[in-house]
Amino acid sequence: MAESKRDYYEVLGVQKNATDDELKKAFRKLAKQYHPDANPNNKEEAEKKFKEVNEAYEVLSDKQKRNMYDQFGHSGPNGYSSDFSGFSGFDGFSGFGGGGFDVDLGDIFSSFFGGGGRTQRRNGPLKGRDIQVRVDIAFEEAAFGITKEIVVNRNEQCDSCKGSGSKAGTSKETCKVCGGSGQVKTVQNTILGSFSSVRTCDHCGGEGKVTTNPCPECKGRGTTRKQRKIKVAIPAGIDSGQVISLRGEGEPGLRGGPAGDLYITVYVKQHSIFTRKGDSIFCNVHVSFAQATLGATIKVPTLNGDMDYELAEGTQTGSIFTLRGKGIKNINGRTTGDLYFTVVVDVPKKLNNAQKDLLRKFAEATGESVEETKKRSFFK
Repeated sequence: MAESKRDYYEVLGVQKNATDDELKKAFRKLAKQYHPDANPNNKEEAEKKFKEVNEAYEVLSDKQKRNMYDQFGHSGPNGYSSDFSGFSGFDGFSGFGGGGFDVDLGDIFSSFFGGGGRTQRRNGPLKGRDIQVRVDIAFEEAAFGITKEIVVNRNEQCDSCKGSGSKAGTSKETCKVCGGSGQVKTVQNTILGSFSSVRTCDHCGGEGKVTTNPCPECKGRGTTRKQRKIKVAIPAGIDSGQVISLRGEGEPGLRGGPAGDLYITVYVKQHSIFTRKGDSIFCNVHVSFAQATLGATIKVPTLNGDMDYELAEGTQTGSIFTLRGKGIKNINGRTTGDLYFTVVVDVPKKLNNAQKDLLRKFAEATGESVEETKKRSFFK
């Protein structure tokens, strides 16, 4: 007998009386979960699970096969391993019957998760690889916007062969293994009928053509590594971590496919005075004891330079004031944030005797004794 298999109903996580809709729903969920493309870091295990799920659904979704499985299990009616799935590879599987038929896993996956028709063949046009870079800008540059020149290292179409990969005057030849289809079909005959599978051609990598005379400039790759300087307009109001995309500035596509995109992640450097939250900015403004007590015209820093502000007498340290519209312009250009500044009263240090005498007189004038204050604070 074949290696022990899990019960098909257990594989799909459904009851034995599950309806067709319940089977389809369970299959859709698990196929999406274990599809190899969705598990790049654990492809081997994902492929094993994906195969098991497809095998279970391929049997249970067919009434005749399901009835046979419900009666005899995996062993089949004559005690032989039935291997209901007909799998022999991941690129395709076939059903039961004398002649057999081909099914592309990509078609099934596409029909369930969007796309409808047959998936794109490997020898068709492919979009180029996207590129990601980082650019650091100053706080003010983020607030007002700036144009930056960035350096990008990317593969570009080879000038010598125009991206064909073949030496000038030559061209790629049709793959003799797959006949230009990019796929190889194999047929296996069993007691239950013939099973056919379709896999990607190893010789041409699924392209259907092979390079026999490679371009000496790019060694047959069709691309060469180049360094480019690209100007990027960074909009006013951009915040740290936001991304700017430039369409078509990535690497070139294959076989006539569109170029990839360039994604630029912006990082804003910290400011010596201001901090930011959304479109609002915050800072501290230090004032003297006399200014806070008597009131004064003080200088408040803004992104456009210092501005005068009338500070009321008796202002306490920690008081917060707002300057409307003095923050950062919203990236959509419609509104501008505010500036909030916190007053910090600086207590005078290293006073001379004359200054101390004046403060004592001030304390006495308010009915407060400095010495008594010290004693109260100590004994308290």
